[in-house]
Amino acid sequence: MTYPRDLIRACLAAALLFTFAGLLPPPVHAQSFKDQVGAVNVRPVTQTNPLNVPFITWGGDMATFYANGGLKTKPGSIFQRQGLNLNLTAGDDFTQQVRDYMSGKSPFLRGTVRMMGAASEVIASDPRTKGVMIMQLTWSAGDHCVARGNVRTVSDLRGKTVVLQQGGPHMGMLDDILKTAGLSYSDITVKWAKDLTATPNSPAEMFRKDPNIAACFVITPDMFGLCSGLHDRGTGAEGTVRDARVLVSTAELSKSIADVYICRKDFYDANPALVQKFVAGYLKAAEEVIDLKKKYEASGSADYMKLLQLTQNIYGKDVIPTLEDDAHGLLSDCKFVGHPGNVAFFTKQGNLHGFEAKQKAALDLAAELKLASFRAGFVPSPLNWNDPGFLKYLSKTEVVTKPRFESSEVQKELSGLTGSALDDKTIYSFTINFQPNQENFPAAQYGAEFNRVVELADQYGNAVIAIRGHADPTKTLKEMVQAGMETGILQQQGQKGNRRYLYQGRALDLKATGNMLKLIEGGAFAGGVKFRPAETMHAALNLSQGRAKEVQKSILDFAKNKGIDVDASQIQPVGVGIREPVVARPRTMDQAKQNMRVEFRLVRVKAEVSESDFDF
Repeated sequence: MTYPRDLIRACLAAALLFTFAGLLPPPVHAQSFKDQVGAVNVRPVTQTNPLNVPFITWGGDMATFYANGGLKTKPGSIFQRQGLNLNLTAGDDFTQQVRDYMSGKSPFLRGTVRMMGAASEVIASDPRTKGVMIMQLTWSAGDHCVARGNVRTVSDLRGKTVVLQQGGPHMGMLDDILKTAGLSYSDITVKWAKDLTATPNSPAEMFRKDPNIAACFVITPDMFGLCSGLHDRGTGAEGTVRDARVLVSTAELSKSIADVYICRKDFYDANPALVQKFVAGYLKAAEEVIDLKKKYEASGSADYMKLLQLTQNIYGKDVIPTLEDDAHGLLSDCKFVGHPGNVAFFTKQGNLHGFEAKQKAALDLAAELKLASFRAGFVPSPLNWNDPGFLKYLSKTEVVTKPRFESSEVQKELSGLTGSALDDKTIYSFTINFQPNQENFPAAQYGAEFNRVVELADQYGNAVIAIRGHADPTKTLKEMVQAGMETGILQQQGQKGNRRYLYQGRALDLKATGNMLKLIEGGAFAGGVKFRPAETMHAALNLSQGRAKEVQKSILDFAKNKGIDVDASQIQPVGVGIREPVVARPRTMDQAKQNMRVEFRLVRVKAEVSESDFDF
């Protein structure tokens, strides 16, 4: 999804998701979430007809509006046909949401898993209000970390200053990015912005004004304002920041921000059928909204336009100025998970982005930022996802899996990425080394690195991990010199240990790998009888490709043995050959071994990701 650059207020709706009054990280404000909420008397939920249900300003909540027909349950709506009578209430002030939840005004909390983690100590303080996480709604695809040119990969964030809006899911997104490089909040300096967008106290404006800020977290319109687009660099013109670019986006970091509903345990225990109908109604609405969106994008849809209009009516024109840009863009910035996604989130064994994993990350972050003084988990959804109330009611319960990427397209793009172009697309990289003539890569030796690859592939579901095999250039260089001497193309000068070779009267720099390759590829050393450097170079390329494929196979076997599903199309082997040596002209075996390596690069690619109804 793309947006016009001048829509600075576009997706402001999404911005409000992160504007939760009082959710301020203690490293700056020294206040736990419990203190922010203050004293609240826990009371039972007594108002059930209508039942108050909070929503936040996010595309996933548009399905809630659709299911309800508006803020009040409309006759003939999905929720009404489910026998529900709901009153949808604004919940962008998450602290107030928690107060209302504790005091019995609503049995539900609406937010992200990381937000629930921040509130975990409070809602677990009474057994009646312990949180039952009943449903996942969406994954985010419209949040971005924009960095200056001196931040090439996420590893470069170490020691840098990062600005993000105080509170909200960007805290979790930053946490995920830091973990990618083995870092934590203690490795960076954080500046907390009061607002998210369109004010001097927003991350984008603070980033513009302070060159000491290395990176900022922004929503889509501000991202466009800073660097023009997901794959572009700012030029300094028209408000962009020179050399700024997207370092990481949830367009690739697709399993970072999970939107959920939590229900009070006492209410769930007393009303399990009602809760199931609410969940089923939402999932039905998500199915229909997806179909309406497809129809709208293909040929137009009056019913979809009605949903966009309803969204504007609820959020207001200040938040949603236009329908086809802003309301449609808001919906396009989220990825529904549907019934298959909930089954995977709550029940799938080995799901690295499932309930257990996301709960742990949320509680870890709450403890690290001292938002909570102890770890208090949630109850995973006890709903029976095989109940006829789901399987006979919903139309999209079958799990359909297909390769996420078209391998040939990805290979074409990766093969064309070299030098600075490759660096610009690289989110993170690390390497492993191997011995001469090594053909196998056992998990017993490389298990830690394989596990790292599997976790990265899971978290960055829409990025590709390039397994780049490298070879040592020593043999090729030696044969090039020997072929040059054999054919008389090269002239030798000096003694052993201080020799140099002249090509067309000029000294040949054997450390200039790029130039050497051009000469060999151009046929400068062809014609020799005994020595054929072009064949040797090609053999090194094939060898590096073979090693990369062997590493890919070992990683897939490693994941399978651990019960983890990995999409093979996301892990792409690439043969580099001798083109990028660490030591261009090795003099010792130890130097040569530095070139014998397999490099893992997490790469943002333009190759189209296969679209499906749900992302899980």
